[in-house]
Amino acid sequence: MTRTPGEFRIVDTLQRFEDDIQRDELRYHNKRVLVSKEFTFDAAHHLHAYEGKCKNLHGHTYTAVFGISGVPNDIGLTIDFGEIKDIWKERIEPFLDHRYLNETLPKMNTTAENMVVWLFEQMEDALQNSNQFNDQNDINHSRKTRTEFVRLYETPTSFAEARREWMIG
Repeated sequence: MTRTPGEFRIVDTLQRFEDDIQRDELRYHNKRVLVSKEFTFDAAHHLHAYEGKCKNLHGHTYTAVFGISGVPNDIGLTIDFGEIKDIWKERIEPFLDHRYLNETLPKMNTTAENMVVWLFEQMEDALQNSNQFNDQNDINHSRKTRTEFVRLYETPTSFAEARREWMIG
């Protein structure tokens, strides 16, 4: 039965894999797409060699936004959002959340401009290590995910951004 767009109906039965849709129909295209995931963390820091109120110890609720691109795999996923979350939880968040950033990050002035590059490097390194693993052990070798951008909000209206074309090559 053909339905018109916007027509309300209650679904009677769920589409079933291999009955209603076949494996080779799961991926709609073979183009690179960007997915994005956002995280928040609370941290304290202060700036060195700076004459302004940020020279004093203070805190922010930061928001970090990661843009990651790749070609979807055979079931149509570029990267599982859960995988991005795992990278965040294991490799990045422990250095940031409820921390004194001047102690936990590499030696740097903890400006948003410096921190966003560090965030880009951490995500890109994690993805490249994951891609190497997937190339050897995954059915789909074409994923090749990469970090396209990282945006770090220090306040709701102020952010720094690192983009792939500025970071690589």
